[in-house]
Amino acid sequence: MDAGGTQGRGTRVDGVDGVESTRPATHGAERGAGPDRRGPVVAALMLAMALAALDATIVSTAVPQIVGDLGGFSLFSWLFSGYLLAVTVTLPVYGKLSDTFGRKPVLVAGAALFLLGSLLCALAWNMGALIAFRVLQGLGGGALQGTVQTLAADLYPLEERPKIQARLSSVWAVSAVAGPGLGGVLVAYADWRWIFLVNLPVGALALWLIVRHLHEPAREGNGTRPRVDWAGALAVFACGGVLLAALVQGGVAWPWLSAPSFALFATGLALLAAVVVIERRAAEPIIPGWVWRRRTIAAVNLALGALGVLMVAPAVFLPTYAQSVLGLAPVAAGFVLSVWTLSWPVSAALSQHVYRRIGFRNTAMLGIGAASALLFAFPFLPYPGEAWQPALLMLLLGAALGLFQLPLIVGVQSTVGWAERGTATASILFCRQTGQTLGAAAFGAIANGVLAARLGGTGGGLEVGHLEAGGLDSVTRELGAGAADEPVRRAIADAVHAVYLGAAGAAALACLVLLVVAPRRFPVLKD
Repeated sequence: MDAGGTQGRGTRVDGVDGVESTRPATHGAERGAGPDRRGPVVAALMLAMALAALDATIVSTAVPQIVGDLGGFSLFSWLFSGYLLAVTVTLPVYGKLSDTFGRKPVLVAGAALFLLGSLLCALAWNMGALIAFRVLQGLGGGALQGTVQTLAADLYPLEERPKIQARLSSVWAVSAVAGPGLGGVLVAYADWRWIFLVNLPVGALALWLIVRHLHEPAREGNGTRPRVDWAGALAVFACGGVLLAALVQGGVAWPWLSAPSFALFATGLALLAAVVVIERRAAEPIIPGWVWRRRTIAAVNLALGALGVLMVAPAVFLPTYAQSVLGLAPVAAGFVLSVWTLSWPVSAALSQHVYRRIGFRNTAMLGIGAASALLFAFPFLPYPGEAWQPALLMLLLGAALGLFQLPLIVGVQSTVGWAERGTATASILFCRQTGQTLGAAAFGAIANGVLAARLGGTGGGLEVGHLEAGGLDSVTRELGAGAADEPVRRAIADAVHAVYLGAAGAAALACLVLLVVAPRRFPVLKD
């Protein structure tokens, strides 16, 4: 077993069968808030998580109104991409900063930045300004997403972490699915600017609860001022932004085999080399080498990256399948997708009873193995089929992924002490977010290829951004055919089937990574 870096040479089990325990770690409640203060702090964390999740999806149903008011139709996809890019590339930066300066200042600064971005978005005067302010929102959203997960691990010992992580998973899942619906309601009965204004009271309450109830003790140190790797942070931000922009816009704004794609990928690779050089020389690197040298964290990074890839299949393509192939109304199609938000948190909360018996790795392998089988079964559903059939698969898929994701997050957070937990948590979240970007690009290309082959080239304009933003209406407009036309229904069904087979492959790859790379027992620190 390669615990790496500062991991101790562990002794046996700390209440979890198959989980190796090492040196003591500082108890989470002592580093963050005492048990009597945890309630308000947890409420603040749930509110912050809801804001970060909502803003990733809430804008989708308001695009026609926003474009009608501000113009800039050719740029609207950056309302989503700009936010997600900013969140993704800042995760490792905020993780390191929270380990250096504490969770509270990073979370407060991130919340303030998010609220400022929300206010400016509501005041935007054109599409360019709105996109810029969405990026500002994302810069704050990265602090919310990463620091909330880290604080949850700080506040609770190992035995209680599944409960709080399951709550946060529930909030994330429900908020992400409810985002488009809430956005539609606000647009229908108020104005698209209220999509951003509603963040202000909710975020202000979360910010007040954090300031009032979260108290961190003074950092222990030798009296020297903390050193921040600002050069590394800038290099990571630039490298991540360029590479993710190439993946997000490739095949959408320009062809993959084109000068802009080659230029962005070449620039991104050059910046990646610069990141490696800078981080190897830095005294306190933003992305320290131990997050990849330790087998446990490296395996979870790769496995959750694969999770990000496979999640694109249902999240992006299933609503279109439900509307155009099954003939469901948008609300019913949304329900087919949302059922996995019912089983995912329940399975996550119950996963502790499994990993206490068979260990973190084996529990995660059980979950992702079941997920791979379920994704592989999707193309074999009857055509066109009934709505309950994909809904049942989604219910089971949520249960399988809850059994997969939560043990890995809890397991990694339990193998590091307080001073490394923010970096480790940000690392796995960054890999999951990056996986989603890769999945969107890859599955978009797969779907376009199948549609073009089935429809004689008329499907080449169907892109992931259109699927996210407009559902069935965008599909039928782009294909130039009605949803009831049999060739179109068949083509869309085949395209989604191909995407699900790709997702099944990603799940199988995650299982293989855990089997080969992850240690059989995670080196858990005693609380």
